[in-house]
Amino acid sequence: MRAFNFCAGPASLPTSVLEQAQAELLDYQSSGVSIMEVSHRGDLFTSVLASAKARLRRLMQLPESHDILFMQGGATAQFSLIPSHFLHGVGAYINSGQWSIKAIEAAKRFGEVQVLASSEEANFSYMPTQASWDKLASNADYLHYTPNETIGGVRSPFVPEVEIPLIADFSSSILSETIDASKFDFIYAGAQKNIGPAGVVVVIVKRELLKTAKEQASPVFDYGKMLAADSMVNTPPTYSIYLADLVFKWLEEQGGVSAMEEINNQKASRLYSCIDDSGFYRNPVALSDRSRMNVPFILADDRLDATFLAESEAAGLKSLAGHRSVGGMRASLYNAMPLAGVNALTEFMRDFERRYG
Repeated sequence: MRAFNFCAGPASLPTSVLEQAQAELLDYQSSGVSIMEVSHRGDLFTSVLASAKARLRRLMQLPESHDILFMQGGATAQFSLIPSHFLHGVGAYINSGQWSIKAIEAAKRFGEVQVLASSEEANFSYMPTQASWDKLASNADYLHYTPNETIGGVRSPFVPEVEIPLIADFSSSILSETIDASKFDFIYAGAQKNIGPAGVVVVIVKRELLKTAKEQASPVFDYGKMLAADSMVNTPPTYSIYLADLVFKWLEEQGGVSAMEEINNQKASRLYSCIDDSGFYRNPVALSDRSRMNVPFILADDRLDATFLAESEAAGLKSLAGHRSVGGMRASLYNAMPLAGVNALTEFMRDFERRYG
């Protein structure tokens, strides 16, 4: 029996997706070979690539002004590629957690960075409101922010309103809730949370923004050249894209992003209620800024952490340890996590509190 996997990434995939991939592993569409073994320029794979792009465009209701790229290097590569393309004067950033810090530090190697606001003084337990930001530099090229911080479990309840290009790292929340993609000039997301296995990063870029891009030394990491080559300047991560297409198909079968948003709200609400109704567990994030994807929680007695993790693991509840930088526990509730998994977790938590509280 499959366990309930609460890992923050690489994360669980829908069971039906894994079953289809298993069935097609040795013989894809009666071709006699695996999709992993075919040419990335042949009809079999190019049809998969086209399908993945079309499904993602439908799921996110992307405007025609925006293009989709499948790139390598994960979101971490984008931390450097974004300023190397678009930083001419000043790059503006919101510091809301550990992934924001990594993006900011990477950008500093390419030019001047303005941190408009930070919640570091409160251990990243809230999202700074736009009213609290410093004044934006007159020569700011773009604003970068992280709508959902995986490690701290902080979610921005608003989309910034700015008159410069808006760039967002949606790695841990893409496809989990509806967004107005037209408000963003650049969206990127590592696949290994809500899209598929590690190995590919999705980039959604407004074509107009590319007109301001600096040419890159390597065509593999040049957005314009990758767009012109349909994400195939070099051999793309074909199997990761194939699995992403299966996940996109699964999402459409569930009713799309709006349907997943309702389910995700139920899952998060159920877990937060279990935490808030208890004197034994605590969530450190401001109520208005709690993530629906990543739920950290702390036990009243941290001496019980190891016991909690050992017993939850034995109960089939996997990967509940908090990130090494913050400790405690963390349950990631990505799209593939069923409501039954959250129910099993909350039942275990209540039983654990009865026995140790």
